[in-house]
Amino acid sequence: MKDVRYHISEKHGEKHGRAGGAPKKSDELQRFGVSMEGYLLERFDQVIEKKGYTNRSEAIRDLIRDSLVEQDWDENREIVGTVTIVYDHEVRELSDTLTDLQHQFQKLFRSTLHIHLDEHHCLEVLVVQGKGGEVKKIADRLIGTKGVKHGKFTMTTTGKDL
Repeated sequence: MKDVRYHISEKHGEKHGRAGGAPKKSDELQRFGVSMEGYLLERFDQVIEKKGYTNRSEAIRDLIRDSLVEQDWDENREIVGTVTIVYDHEVRELSDTLTDLQHQFQKLFRSTLHIHLDEHHCLEVLVVQGKGGEVKKIADRLIGTKGVKHGKFTMTTTGKDL
């Protein structure tokens, strides 16, 4: 296994934090190295190529942003996301129940995409925005509605803190 030492390059004397506060946000690029087994790097390079990244740095930045968004989830913080559900529209009163929930919590729904997959099944993608706790609660209700065959809630950031 090759041993690559982890290091962070920074400008001499630059402060990365403030007393009693969050680290100062800087747009200046910082350079660092990462140690990993060769097979992991080979697999990572395959993913990078498959996804069309131009270099490892862009891929690593996206992974870090994704991790920060996930760790930063707070039920009181504003988030955006999607609720994706697949259901059989012939299940009694299911379409009405899903529509009623959307109307009842209309302030959380920004947009809806409805697709007829076949003669029985529909896919809905609902774009949601609001406080994390409220959005998660309505997403869980939609996904947990009797007759919904599959559902997934995907949360992301508004981008204000990245």
